Amino acid sequence: MISYLEAQKILISHAHSFGSGTISLDRADGRVLTGPIRADRDYPPFNRATMDGYALRLAELLQGIREFKVVETIFAGSAATRQLSAGDCYRIMTGAPVPVDADMVVRREDTMEEGSMMRVLNEPGKPFLNIARRGEDICEGDIVIDSPCICEPAIIGLLASLGQKELTVARRPRVALVTTGDEVVPMEMQPGPTQIRNSNRWLLQSLLKKWQIEPWFYEHAPDDKVSLKAILGEALKADIIILCGGVSAGDADYVPEMLEASGVTRLFHKLAIKPGKPVWCGISDGNTMVFALPGNPFSCLVGFILLIQPYLQACFGLPAPAPLSLPLAALKRKKTPLDEFFPVRVHGSPARLHEVSLNGSGDIRLGMQANALALHPAETGDIPQGDFVLYYGL
Repeated sequence: MISYLEAQKILISHAHSFGSGTISLDRADGRVLTGPIRADRDYPPFNRATMDGYALRLAELLQGIREFKVVETIFAGSAATRQLSAGDCYRIMTGAPVPVDADMVVRREDTMEEGSMMRVLNEPGKPFLNIARRGEDICEGDIVIDSPCICEPAIIGLLASLGQKELTVARRPRVALVTTGDEVVPMEMQPGPTQIRNSNRWLLQSLLKKWQIEPWFYEHAPDDKVSLKAILGEALKADIIILCGGVSAGDADYVPEMLEASGVTRLFHKLAIKPGKPVWCGISDGNTMVFALPGNPFSCLVGFILLIQPYLQACFGLPAPAPLSLPLAALKRKKTPLDEFFPVRVHGSPARLHEVSLNGSGDIRLGMQANALALHPAETGDIPQGDFVLYYGL
């Protein structure tokens, strides 16, 4: 039995790219941009006014001139048609290009205008006051994005500013999803007295959707070796297989046996964690990564966050997720000698980790309202209120 950190290292050592492809910007949300992205021109592309005010020459203020003649108004998107003579200024709006013969913008609030004349009320400023200078953010040809990243809203906005209509993104893996168990029936069916609905299929599909991944293959396997092996034969055509249930030590837990009989080499079986201890992981001769998670809902969630998510990040070239830490809102008792993971809600100002009630790993509520997964380390006893605790966001 190994730790979850050792398991992550093993998985990351087997990570590999699934290839790449080209998509349009309007389809890029949530996809992994492979980069690099370079600037197509200087940004700002011109000296830009950052305030509504008056563009003039600092040298004239330093000479003691305070009254200026307004010769033209410059709006955003337009350009000056006249040049400044001695004692002249432009009225200028935020975002408008500052002509080359002006080197500062005096805020409208610091002036008084009467007719065509403007008077500066404050002392002289500094060169390029209230001007964003051409290229001060990015110069033409600069690398703006140098490593893979997820196309989140800020990235989408940046790519649009750079005119990136077509993007190279990481190809999403083909994922086969297999749930197991004679007691499990489809969600839309009315379960019998000893049956349960197949919630794990929907849980895993939702977790995959956060990565813009739709399962390529789905099947439910009964507790039968022949049926399970037949399903695995098709599922092994995928890049990743995620199985759920049948990995423990019960008489009908055939998943590890049938995976190995199907040519999947075991990487590890059982982790020193609670919940999720029975998890099994292996890799096929065809380089299919296989995750066999326990059937209890919260164990399934923990297995995805701790194992599948880091593997996907490594395959996409993204940095490994580092846990954060915050103080615990209330005392947490230690229950086992394992690394324990429990649902929490990050809440309050200052923020604290509030434990969310969960009646064991089979609780269908899955830590409802939790937005993070906190760690109670194996070597730590009871955690007092206010102690800092590591957590992973959900």
